[in-house]
Amino acid sequence: MLGKTVASIGTIAGLLLSNSVLAQTELTVYTAVEAEDLKRYAETFNQDHPDIKVNWVRDSTGIVTAKLLAEKDNPQADVIWGLAATSLLLLKSEDMLEAYSPKGVELLDSKFVDNDDPPAWVGMDAWVAAVCYNTVEAEKAGLTPPASWKDLTDAQYKGHVIMPNPNSSGTGFLDVSSWLQMFGEEGGWEYMDALHNNIARYTHSGSKPCKLAAAGEIPIGISFAFRGAKSKAAGAPLEIIVPEEGVGWDMEATAIVAGTANLEAAQTLVDWSVTKTANEMYNTGYAVVAMPGVAKPVEHFPENLLEKMIDNDFEFAANNRKRILAEWQNRYDGKSEAK
Repeated sequence: MLGKTVASIGTIAGLLLSNSVLAQTELTVYTAVEAEDLKRYAETFNQDHPDIKVNWVRDSTGIVTAKLLAEKDNPQADVIWGLAATSLLLLKSEDMLEAYSPKGVELLDSKFVDNDDPPAWVGMDAWVAAVCYNTVEAEKAGLTPPASWKDLTDAQYKGHVIMPNPNSSGTGFLDVSSWLQMFGEEGGWEYMDALHNNIARYTHSGSKPCKLAAAGEIPIGISFAFRGAKSKAAGAPLEIIVPEEGVGWDMEATAIVAGTANLEAAQTLVDWSVTKTANEMYNTGYAVVAMPGVAKPVEHFPENLLEKMIDNDFEFAANNRKRILAEWQNRYDGKSEAK
């Protein structure tokens, strides 16, 4: 009799466990966040919300944006988490986002929140352009450190510079859109024509040029500042150069995909994305985060970088994205690495 009772309890427990697994909501989340960071985000979120399973679909910014646009009439994602704000502005203009005001959004810096009420998206952190300069490899090649973007067009750097393809990379797009803002439309394309002469190749990742510079495979990688600081902290012989004209920047942001069948779970994830816990986690990868007072100093992060961030016109970048990318593709794609 006791054996049957134990067996029955075991059966009931198994059924309850089975039902709890079946009851777990699964969210498909499109992201451009560095792959190495995704597991810790999901694990921390699940400490508070074990009933929601996050299925990441990760790629670079341009590819995720193109995928979402291609799926406009048949959305596959529930949430977009960690995609460039310029991309989300474009998706918003296509009526692809479900407006939602997450709990605690009023605690964020207002520039990290969409202007509409309720907002279509909320920001997480910002990443800022910079130049990763390998001092050892540069000395071998007889190079002198550039002080400005325009210095990189000097003939001494021919074949020694790598940057991201803006069609694939959010970092690449913020570079291109910022140059068009800083130098003007005509001057911006003239600058990129001159820079193209010195480019060894274009990568499909924003962090890769700095990683390659850190590894000594190229003297100069146009990337973003935190990637450089992280590599320098790991011992790479890098100088992180902030060009004197100013630097472009963008923010990672989160939004709910319009029409999701898992709206409540999607809202729960977006609520979590604006918490202090989440912002503290963002600070391990970014020096600038959405919640004021959270960010701690990042070792080797350039002291003057924040003051060099341009007054970025996100509307210009979003509204002209398609035209800018097509023009860039036509002019420079011949040096892009294979996908």
